[in-house]
Amino acid sequence: MQSENREQVHAPLKNLVTGKLIVVEGIDGSGKSTQIHLLDKWLRSLGLQVFNTEWNSSDVVKEITSKGKKKGLLTPTTFSLLHATDFADRFERNIFPLLRAGYIVLADRYTYTAFARDIVRGCSPSWVRKLYAFASKPDLTFYFRVPVDVAVDRILTGRAKLKYYEAGMDLNLSNDPIESYRIFQSRIIDEYESMSDREGFTVIDGTLNIEEQQTFVRQKVMRILPDRFRTKMTAAIREIC
Repeated sequence: MQSENREQVHAPLKNLVTGKLIVVEGIDGSGKSTQIHLLDKWLRSLGLQVFNTEWNSSDVVKEITSKGKKKGLLTPTTFSLLHATDFADRFERNIFPLLRAGYIVLADRYTYTAFARDIVRGCSPSWVRKLYAFASKPDLTFYFRVPVDVAVDRILTGRAKLKYYEAGMDLNLSNDPIESYRIFQSRIIDEYESMSDREGFTVIDGTLNIEEQQTFVRQKVMRILPDRFRTKMTAAIREIC
């Protein structure tokens, strides 16, 4: 019933949209950002109009969020509201207008990131979902499934240390940032897994090599794009960026 109601809410918006919304989700270190970057390059090389948007990138709240993190002042509710404000600004200014204009919009994280992180931080699931009730449902959502130990090793390889909120230290999971991060990410994985079937995620094995993942991504994307692009894309899909 919930999904039916949501579709009814989004129906008027869908009638205005001629573009496609493609989303990647997964924990930090899952490889999703690499894959959406490669997809972006490939689609642009084919002459398609593409716009890429990232989580927590709106100029409206970026500075405020940064200050709050540095001072350790963000409660779970404040964190949730700031990210919802960021998303709402990007959706109104960029995502929805460009979808109406026929663009392919690529989103590195979407509402599902909030559904996972905010709920793990203790926010009410129904409250969080109501915050994002205005958002269009993606045409395609890739969920990069990866074991937490693999993701943690990838993150620690590229960073000198973990940030306070990134490690989930505000949740008092452990005094050790690395262990706290591991527990925090494991709980986020649990939330993603619980959403996977309900939200219709296209699941990708994040432990496969980059080329295998990108080939799979392109094949799935081809199926949702207009027919006029398919002949050109079929020939190009064998070429990995």
